[in-house]
Amino acid sequence: MQRHLRVRKKVYGKPSRPRLCVFRSNNHIYAQIIDDTKGHTMVQAGTVEPDIKAKLEGPGGNITAAKLVGTAVAERALKMGIASVVFDRAGYLYHGRVAALATAAREAGLQF
Repeated sequence: MQRHLRVRKKVYGKPSRPRLCVFRSNNHIYAQIIDDTKGHTMVQAGTVEPDIKAKLEGPGGNITAAKLVGTAVAERALKMGIASVVFDRAGYLYHGRVAALATAAREAGLQF
């Protein structure tokens, strides 16, 4: 909780550059792009969605799933006209699934 609050103190999403927030559990990973001025989620993707779940061979809590979610959230954001975001790792270490999601989103065209 303390790491999450320490990161959120510094990371803020504006309409010009919204916040890409990551949540991971043992079985799934989720990403959403949030405009903090309105408190509104603009784009989201997660491993519980049927189109992403169909591409997975195993559980949704691995690096392959994180890459699929990162690509999906980036494609949806670019479709809505969002090209640049601020990355919010939500207190998780930038390692493993979180880093894989961020790398996949960058490769799909998001800038952060």
